Amino acid sequence: MGYLLGIDGGGTGTTAWLADGQMHVLARVEVGASNPVKVGFLAAQKELLRAYRRACSEARIRPAILDAVCAGLAGSDSTRVHARLLGWLRKSIPARGYALTTDAEIALAAGVGDGAGIIVIAGTGSIAYGRNQRGKTLRCGGWGSLFDDAGSGYDVGRKAVGSALRALDGRGRATCLTRAICRELGIDKVSEVVALPLSPQEIAALFAVVLRAAIDGDRVARGICNKAACDLAVLAATLIARFRWKDRASRVICTGGVFQSCSMIRRKFARRVRALAPEARVSLLRREPVEGALFIAHRIAESRREK
Repeated sequence: MGYLLGIDGGGTGTTAWLADGQMHVLARVEVGASNPVKVGFLAAQKELLRAYRRACSEARIRPAILDAVCAGLAGSDSTRVHARLLGWLRKSIPARGYALTTDAEIALAAGVGDGAGIIVIAGTGSIAYGRNQRGKTLRCGGWGSLFDDAGSGYDVGRKAVGSALRALDGRGRATCLTRAICRELGIDKVSEVVALPLSPQEIAALFAVVLRAAIDGDRVARGICNKAACDLAVLAATLIARFRWKDRASRVICTGGVFQSCSMIRRKFARRVRALAPEARVSLLRREPVEGALFIAHRIAESRREK
């Protein structure tokens, strides 16, 4: 019996599913972050190898040659990153076929298979990725927390801290985010935040603080969530325009922790996308992105058998 391994690796955690050749899932495991741009190559490789070994252990099979493995990792579209990680993958996880792609591509595969559509991901980072009927692919955003990631958990967390600091100065509206951030980070004064060595993941985790404040009616927190929704809608609308789908029916699928946990952002996002492209059909991804990685691994295994 052959085996397939699908991996979804991001800046917060990594999900791996092991399946047999008929796509029956035998093991589901969660390990640490494996985005090589955010955590480094060695840390990413450690988690990927741990995911493979734990999946084999949970499925009660010996680590053996897989029919195919597909790893969808945030940050892997860089030529330098891709070449280095794919080389390591070939040496470390035995398989007859390999695919190393982005988390966006496996999420799109989970949503539409080989079909046309756009996926918008908003987790620690953010990106939009699409494919048309001829197989042409385009991306928008996803250029990292330092320069981009608009509408992401990191972006929301960073803006929350900035709003609290401006409120402290008297430059901004008073907000309950000030006290909430202090409680979350264990500091007495919000001004102490500037001295903390916060990682992008820790800043992104403040999204939960903003969400609670927005639900409680804080106007600053609501404004941050609305801005995130609009920024994410622009990602989708940009790809719709580039594919020339503005007046055509198109599928726009959203996924990631920001969309999954915040109906306020989902609704605002959908309204904004439809205002820019009335024929767009907006939905939440109902499958796990890792299922897209298994779909691609299965496709690789099938194509090898046909040769």
